[in-house]
Amino acid sequence: MMEDLWTVFCGESGPSGTAGKPCTSNLESMIHPSSCTNHVLIIGFDILLLVALLFNMFHKSSSKTGHIPPRFRGLSGLQIVSALANGCLGIVYLGLGIWILEEKLRNTHTALPLNWWLLALFQGLTWLFVGLTVSIRGKQLPRQPARLLSILAFFFSAIVCALSLFAAIFRKELSVKTVLDVLSFPGATLLLLCVYKGHPYEDGDEGINGNGLYTPLNGESNDISKSAHVTPFSKAGFFSKASIWWLNSLMTKGREKTLEEEDIPKLREEDRAESCYLQFLEQLNKEKQIQPSSQPSVLKTVIICHWKEILLSGFFALLKVLTVSAGPMLLNAFILVAEGNESFRYEGYVLAITLFLSKTIESLSQRQWYLRSRLIGLKVKSLLTSAIYKKQLRLSNAAKLIHSGGEIMNYVTVDAYRIGEFPFWFHQTWTTSLQLCLALVILFRAVGLATLAALVVIVLTVVCNAPLAKLQHKFQSKLMEAQDERLKASSEALVNMKVLKLYAWETHFKNAIEKLRKAEYKWLSAVQLRKAYNSYLFWSSPVLVSAATFGACYFLKVPLHANNVFTFVATLRLVQDPIRSIPEVIGVVIQAKVAFERIIKFLEAPELQTANVRKCNMENVAHSILIKSANFSWEDNISKPTLRNINLEVRPGEKVAICGEVGSGKSSLLAAILGEIPNVQGSIQVFGTIAYVSQTAWIQTGTIQENILFGSAMDSERYRETLERCSLVKDLELLPYGDLTEIGERGVNLSGGQKQRIQLARALYQNADIYLLDDPFSAVDAHTATNLFNEYVMEALSGKTVLLVTHQVDFLPAFDSVLLMLDGEILHAAPYHHLLDSSQEFQDLVNAHKETAGSDRVADATSAQNGISSREIKKTYVEKQLKSSKGDQLIKQEERETGDIGLKPFIQYLKQKNGFLYFSTAVLLHLIFVISQIVQNSWMAANVDNPDVSTLRLIMVYLLIGFSATFILLFRSLITVVLGLEASQSLFSQLLNSLFRAPMSFYDSTPLGRILSRVSSDLSIIDLDIPFSLVFACGATINAYSNLGVLAVVTWQVLFVSIPMVYLAICLQKYYFSTGKELMRINGTTKSYVANHLAESVSGAITIRAFNEEERFLAKNFDLIDTNASPFFHSFAANEWLIQRLEILSAAVLSSAALCMCLLPPGTFSSGFIGMALSYGLSLNMSLMYSIQNQCTIANYIISVERLNQYTHIPSEAPVIVEGSRPPANWPVFGKVEIQNLQIRYRADTPLVLRGISCIFEGGHKIGIVGRTGSGKSTLIGALFRLVEPAGGKIIVDGIDISTIGLHDLRSRFGIIPQDPTLFNGTVRYNLDPLSQHSDQEIWEVLGKCQLRDAVQEKGGLDSLVVDDGSNWSMGQRQLFCLGRALLRRSRVLVLDEATASIDNATDMILQKTIRTEFADCTVITVAHRIPTVMDCTMVLAISDGQLVEYDEPMKLMKREGSLFGQLVKEYWSHIQSAESH
Repeated sequence: MMEDLWTVFCGESGPSGTAGKPCTSNLESMIHPSSCTNHVLIIGFDILLLVALLFNMFHKSSSKTGHIPPRFRGLSGLQIVSALANGCLGIVYLGLGIWILEEKLRNTHTALPLNWWLLALFQGLTWLFVGLTVSIRGKQLPRQPARLLSILAFFFSAIVCALSLFAAIFRKELSVKTVLDVLSFPGATLLLLCVYKGHPYEDGDEGINGNGLYTPLNGESNDISKSAHVTPFSKAGFFSKASIWWLNSLMTKGREKTLEEEDIPKLREEDRAESCYLQFLEQLNKEKQIQPSSQPSVLKTVIICHWKEILLSGFFALLKVLTVSAGPMLLNAFILVAEGNESFRYEGYVLAITLFLSKTIESLSQRQWYLRSRLIGLKVKSLLTSAIYKKQLRLSNAAKLIHSGGEIMNYVTVDAYRIGEFPFWFHQTWTTSLQLCLALVILFRAVGLATLAALVVIVLTVVCNAPLAKLQHKFQSKLMEAQDERLKASSEALVNMKVLKLYAWETHFKNAIEKLRKAEYKWLSAVQLRKAYNSYLFWSSPVLVSAATFGACYFLKVPLHANNVFTFVATLRLVQDPIRSIPEVIGVVIQAKVAFERIIKFLEAPELQTANVRKCNMENVAHSILIKSANFSWEDNISKPTLRNINLEVRPGEKVAICGEVGSGKSSLLAAILGEIPNVQGSIQVFGTIAYVSQTAWIQTGTIQENILFGSAMDSERYRETLERCSLVKDLELLPYGDLTEIGERGVNLSGGQKQRIQLARALYQNADIYLLDDPFSAVDAHTATNLFNEYVMEALSGKTVLLVTHQVDFLPAFDSVLLMLDGEILHAAPYHHLLDSSQEFQDLVNAHKETAGSDRVADATSAQNGISSREIKKTYVEKQLKSSKGDQLIKQEERETGDIGLKPFIQYLKQKNGFLYFSTAVLLHLIFVISQIVQNSWMAANVDNPDVSTLRLIMVYLLIGFSATFILLFRSLITVVLGLEASQSLFSQLLNSLFRAPMSFYDSTPLGRILSRVSSDLSIIDLDIPFSLVFACGATINAYSNLGVLAVVTWQVLFVSIPMVYLAICLQKYYFSTGKELMRINGTTKSYVANHLAESVSGAITIRAFNEEERFLAKNFDLIDTNASPFFHSFAANEWLIQRLEILSAAVLSSAALCMCLLPPGTFSSGFIGMALSYGLSLNMSLMYSIQNQCTIANYIISVERLNQYTHIPSEAPVIVEGSRPPANWPVFGKVEIQNLQIRYRADTPLVLRGISCIFEGGHKIGIVGRTGSGKSTLIGALFRLVEPAGGKIIVDGIDISTIGLHDLRSRFGIIPQDPTLFNGTVRYNLDPLSQHSDQEIWEVLGKCQLRDAVQEKGGLDSLVVDDGSNWSMGQRQLFCLGRALLRRSRVLVLDEATASIDNATDMILQKTIRTEFADCTVITVAHRIPTVMDCTMVLAISDGQLVEYDEPMKLMKREGSLFGQLVKEYWSHIQSAESH
């Protein structure tokens, strides 16, 4: 019975092999794919799979998983591909079965034996059913059985595939079935992926309750709205990621319209800065727990965080290296086929297809490698930027001296960027070595022992490079340091540009920066020359390698034939690109190492310890602030602490005033309560939340409303009340958009008083327990000060604890207790009247105030009426609303070029100092180099099999051409360096000139971050990256086209494929550029958001900490980093998208060329030329990729030139010196100032700020200018110094119209003590006399007059240090320094712009006396808030709303009815009396 069945099935009587040959063993009959036993087993397996599938289907219906909502029925890309592949496979199997059956019936008229066609039919049915069901309905099948089914199918197909391959290779049996069996394996792999990837639930029925309804409805809807615009990359399937298909939507959008910021999708959750940073912190803490004693390594932590991605990209890198190395092997086989030595029929076709596949796999793997490693770089950059940002919020004072704001900026814009670039190059370090090893193996097969010579040369090249690399590391570090120095100086000059202009010092500061740039330039040229030698060394190495190898071949008598010579040449061409990139890799590794060391040093700097000061619970505490015999010190020296034995108890709700002379430690006491100064001895406890108002206002860029709310929710009732309490209502009515007006950086478009009141409003709105106010009333006029004091301090803060630092003695009676400070100690602490009786020092202070107030003169005027309520005053103003379009905000959107601006930035770059000449020479030299290489190889191709040419001659000519070519390269490298250095020098000086000559309006409307990001990161790119990138891009493009040319010349038939391909490639590139360029530009503009936010946070760190807002600022920082990271990510993804498509095109060209060679009869081409053509063709892929990559890189880099260029053409101020009309050397002699119908507006489209003011200041008179806050007093001063050019009218000083002379002549002849006292980084001497025009003796004399002599001697004389912003000197001392500058200058016209605002009365008195005696015969123009300051002036000028209200002697004005000045005086006296009566 069995026998019969067997015969029906197999056609013979027993189990044997094909055609009746008996099988040697049972095992072999099972293994052999054409044996009957094997067929029976396979059919059995097929049936098993079908049964398993049926079981799955039935099992499913009983499960609860029936209720799958319809939206889960969409198919992913993976499912579709799997269904198509397996469906086609099944159909072909079925077709094969039917065809075998039909052939049998036609030839033998019987369907027996069954085995062949039955097998094919069963296979077909199985693949059709299993494949389609699992692919399409896999999600509905229960999880475990479906997995089991797919694993079974996978193993089954793997065995069948292996057996068929075995038979094909060893028994040379090849049939359609063999091919199908091999293809079934990828099909089964797809099924396996579908089941594992496609299962939506972890256990079939989670997320679905018994009724089959979705539970988390609300949660889900939120989720959908959040992820509305997340990058398609997050949901992309396997094939979409492999082919970067997910980017198509963005590319199309970019083609249709110019991309804007909001068009760019957000990053995936796991790529965002916050998740990267949190993951990093978590890992860091784990490391700390493992080794609590040592500091955990940041580098190690970063690697642990991303090791999976690093390994995955490494796997792709490995795959790429392996596929590249397959190229020369295929070339060898091709030459043999072309010579007519085929090893099997159709070998040529198989080779051509294999070539295409290997090139495609190479492309896919390399793109994944690059894309993934770039993504790792992005995440590392994000987390480092976040870490730096968080660190600067916690930086201790000592650390701030080492890491200035400019340096912190550099860590983010330059160092973090360099480290982010590093992972992209990381795998190149080992893939290059691996590729070299593989190349040596291939060479060994081609030329035998001669390979050793090649190895020796390669080793020598790398060894020669070691000392160069060390040098480069040293130079790179020096360059970074020099860059830091220049940036520090630049940012200082840019921040204080207004002061530089007022003092006419800008030329000096510009020269100082240029000097620093010269030092930087020296290191830059050193680094670039090292780079040039490096690139020369490595570009010439292929020539040296071939010299050594062919020489060895000659001596070792290795025969040279086309196949081994061109296998060698092809291998060399493939290896030369990675070898050439070695110097670049070394450079990047060095840069990253230097950058990393700098960041680590910063991250390990000491932090503030505020936690032990602040306690937040307020329940039943007896004290708000309790300090017991404590010492505090800013610096590390404990011998002389800043504050000594401080004892202070403040109860909740108490009001304490702190007064004392300049530098006595008033602000330091507040800082100690905030926890800013390290506590050296004793204890300090603070209970409750704190609101802090700093002495110099810190205002963020943004609207006024944002500044006041400061992260709290909007409560309109409380908000309105806050505005009223801070007397801001009228100011907001005058501003174009009320509280939605954008304020410039550091509040540039607000007056000093407005800034201060916005700070007060911010503090009040926070509704804290303790209020620390550091002299907030100094910048506002007397009337506003009274208002603020009564409404703000006494009413709004009635139940709060208040510590107020003040110089206005008038307010002191209202306080519960007054602290008198002297020299870092609390001298006395008692209520006002107590102090008056007991303390002599305090009496002096009060009397000094009365003297300055000149009370005797005003007594008669005060009796009239005592106080006008602020409500009435508000009514007396005419309310006027200025409405205008939203486009008129001060801070302009950062400009970026749009669309394709073509070659414009390249031309701008090459226009600098003979740029075109250098560039064209470099390109020409490269062209000669490429041609000489082709000539070299053609010589080899033509004569390698020519018996008339001896081997020696063949090799000698080859090498001669090679060596002469390398010298051309050396010149090319050097010219590139010269090109780069000249261009960056010239661009820098243009930028610097432009910035220093820009008018003040430019600085008012441009955030500093924008300018700084141009002088830091953009300039760094122009210095280091552009020159080489530019020349390499041209070189790589020439290489790519020469490769294509050689292919086409040898097999002209390829032109039919390659011409459409080149056209397609150019179209693709155009398509890419419309999106890619915009993405890069948006990346540029969003980069400065991060920089801006950082710069602002550095300057406002104390305020941010005081309000406990670190978390919110950190969150904003995360958000800005992501805003910048997203266009960056999409821009390099677009880059890979383009290269991948181009590479597949070039693979098609190469394969078709190879096919051409196989189709033509053998002997059409000499094998030498075929070898040459294919060796060029194999590197076509690589050279095309390098060419496009370099083009995209330079297109991205050149945007930096574009961005610099926007700032090299700022319309400049009037000329510094007008040669034709220079004033006499002693001008002004009398100091007579005539103002004739002066009109000023800040920008062309804004209303007038000063509306026709006319008056005369006689020479030697003392003029006081008064008026309410924002009335135009400071604008008048600005006009005198021509910070703003008049819109009409003129100012004449001693007969010369000031608008006719040069700005330097004008500003250097006037003296000014500006509103915000500014000190520069450097020494005391440098701060008083930066142009070194005076002797030490003169400087000491002036210091004596300014009451600064003791303080300076204490700190170490004229060479004692002044740090950033002069923060190691108190506000009052800084003001005295500014007086010192004025005394040194001795001008006939001196302007005091609210100069005595932050000085105590006693010092103020000395100062006024000094000015009176020193400037007795000069014209002194004083803008003042304190009425006493102007009481002894000759004339008083009162301004209201930009118009002159009155101008007369003070006593006359006071007697005049309805006089504005009279009103101000009355208010002032009423406020002194009301304060005393409290």
